[in-house]
Amino acid sequence: MPYVNIKVTREGVTAEQKADLISGVTDLLVRVLDKDPATTFVVIDEVALADWGIGGLPVLQYRAS
Repeated sequence: MPYVNIKVTREGVTAEQKADLISGVTDLLVRVLDKDPATTFVVIDEVALADWGIGGLPVLQYRAS
């Protein structure tokens, strides 16, 4: 029973893009690990930019540098 958690910044990810991610990750687990799609869970969390850091910096500062 695989569980995959995808975290993305909250920057307008559409419902269609989320559906594509869920489908694609599920298909990958079926193809590579022979997992049952009926028991494969994919969760997408959207994180505010203020709560995301890269290289020791908040993402907005990182992007500005």
